[in-house]
Parts: sequence; C-alpha cells; structure tokens
Amino acid sequence: MKSTKVAVIQSSSVLFDTAATLGKFETLLNEAAANGAQFVVFPEAFIGGYPKGCHFGAPVGSRSDEGREWFRRYYDGAIIAPGPETERMAQLAGERQTDIVVGVIEHDAGTLYCSVLCFGAEGRFLGKRRKLMPTAAERVIWGMGDGSTLDAFDARSGRISAVICWENFMPMLRMSQYAQGVEIYCAPTVDDRESWTSLMRTVALEGRCFVVSANQFMKRSDAPPDFQPVQGDHPETVLINGGSVIVSPMGELLAGPVFGEETILYADLDPADIARGKMDFDVAGHYARPDIFELSLNRKAQKPVR
Repeated sequence: MKSTKVAVIQSSSVLFDTAATLGKFETLLNEAAANGAQFVVFPEAFIGGYPKGCHFGAPVGSRSDEGREWFRRYYDGAIIAPGPETERMAQLAGERQTDIVVGVIEHDAGTLYCSVLCFGAEGRFLGKRRKLMPTAAERVIWGMGDGSTLDAFDARSGRISAVICWENFMPMLRMSQYAQGVEIYCAPTVDDRESWTSLMRTVALEGRCFVVSANQFMKRSDAPPDFQPVQGDHPETVLINGGSVIVSPMGELLAGPVFGEETILYADLDPADIARGKMDFDVAGHYARPDIFELSLNRKAQKPVR
C-alpha cells in the first residue's frame, strides 16, 4: 500500500432520477480526481437514492396502492450489478485512475438490495457488498444480503472493504473484515448523528486501519415535487445532514466530521501508520485468542431453490 490521497463525497442523490444521479457521480468524481484523489468514496445508496422520510404506505398490517407505486418508482431507479452502469463506472475509474467505492440500490429479480460497489483504478469492477441487515423500515424495501459478498478487495490504494451504515454495529461482521487484512475500511452511511463519529473512531482503533465514512447531505429539494417526507415539505428542509469523516488507525480525525453542507473531504493516508498501530494491537493476529473465541462464516450464497 502506497501513500494515498482519499476523497470522501458528501452529497445527495437526485432522488428517483438515477440518470441524473449518474451524471452527478461523474461530475463529483472528476472534481475529486482533478484535486489529486486516488481513492474516492461515495455515500450509502448514492445511486438509486435513500428515500428518507418515505414510509411507502406500509404501517403495520397494511399496504397502500400509493405506497406500492412509490416502490415501483424506486425499483425502476435501481441498477443491476454487474450491468451497463457498472461498466460505465469501471470505465470512469480507469480513465481517472482512481479506486472507487459507491453505494447503490441494486435489483436482483424482484428484490432490491442496499449494496456497495468497488472499482479499481485499472478500470475493473472488483465486486460488491450487499447489506446483511437492513434497519427498521428499510426491511420493507430492501432484502438481506448473505455471506457470499463479505470479501475484501485488493485495489491500487490498498486492501479495501465496505461495511454499510448500521452493519458497523455488528462486531462479528467487523471481525470478518479485520481478519482479511483490511487497510482502508469504508463505511458508507446515512447515519448523521454526532455519535457516528465515535463509532468510526472505535472501528479505526479496533481494526488498526484507516476508516473512511461517506454520508449524504440531502435537502427536500433533492427529491421530486410529489415526494412527501415526514420531515416537512419546505425545499430547504434537511433530510440527511452529513457527518462524513476520515480516521487514522490510531483513532485520530484526519478530516471531518462536517455537517450541514455538501462538500468533499480529503486526507493523505500513510500506510506506515497501520504497522505502527499494530505493534501493540492486532485484533485478528497477536491480540486474538482463537483458543477461546472463534468466528465461523457461512460464505455460501443463499438461494431458495437448489
């Protein structure tokens, strides 16, 4: 792993307009690359959108026709991975010579997944992560991932992985990533609470890795006119308030957190900091106790018909 300049994109989707969001993706990537970024991280559900404040007409025990139509619109904005959109994003990664991590809404048959796609600076689609456990009402619109997408990836910037939003509260999932020698641990999210920074610093200290967390900054105006979020209908109403952050392997804040605005955060990552941190703590190495604790992973894709 060489010294890497990372950029974290704190911006919103154009909700329910994937074509426009893909254009915004390219514009923001170009800006980050022009500023020297070799690794660019986008937020959770950037492509496809995070419809915060929409309940899809699904109170307990009931569904509405209007809610089903909103889901149909959301489904139509999801992408297939791999597919045409991933081919274009891989091409952009190669042209800009940047590794990329980006949150997307993926559809597979009739189910949507909150996923993260990883691309290499050589123009390769490295693979994807599907969120294992959607949180609360997310379970109405997203399916659950499985252990088949828990891989870390070797990119030009180093060994990278992605853990999505509240998956980061799952200690065993984090351990599955540390054990793969992750150097840059990406945490795309929509959690805009101040407490999120504390979790990111804990992950960095625990894994002795760099942690890069990208969140959206989204206003009501980033959604279509007929969208009716519970937060209110004023164009300037903030739906997602940012809080993106970059953390060193010793838990030090290298950039952010930044709230209340669209921005791009930058930091230079020195790989020597990882070795320095692991001198006294390697949670998947010399500080582990496999004679007492053992984590078993089921990495098989879970199919309903075999």
